[in-house]
Amino acid sequence: MPNTSLRSALDSLASDFASAVLHAIRGASLDELVAESDGAPRRGPGRPRGPSKTKAVATAARESAPATKKGKGGRLARRSPAEIAKTLGSIVTLLKGKKAGLRSEEIRKVLKLDVREVPRVLKEGLAKKAIKSKGRKRATVYTAA
Repeated sequence: MPNTSLRSALDSLASDFASAVLHAIRGASLDELVAESDGAPRRGPGRPRGPSKTKAVATAARESAPATKKGKGGRLARRSPAEIAKTLGSIVTLLKGKKAGLRSEEIRKVLKLDVREVPRVLKEGLAKKAIKSKGRKRATVYTAA
């Protein structure tokens, strides 16, 4: 039964505390409450707010970026079919000089292409039958058709 008396004592203390807090809040003016909270909502734990940029600045930065590649990281800019065809032409020219063929990593190194740019161009070349492939995954060797 000592457990019951402890529980009732804690309940009465909690009730008294809650009523005292409510009494203090009801007695305070709205100005006092706003002054206590500094007038701005506080952010809880989590990811901090990033630097704010206006849409005009972001749009201007996008428009001034080169059409073919973006800076380090991020998404590549959308490439036109003409740009893809030009890259495919340079790959076919390279492969014509290599009888044994090249892997995509080697093609990328020689032509200094972005990693994300190569798969689309190779797929396009295979679809147009401009290049042939042999092997699987990283062992795939591309040759001129």
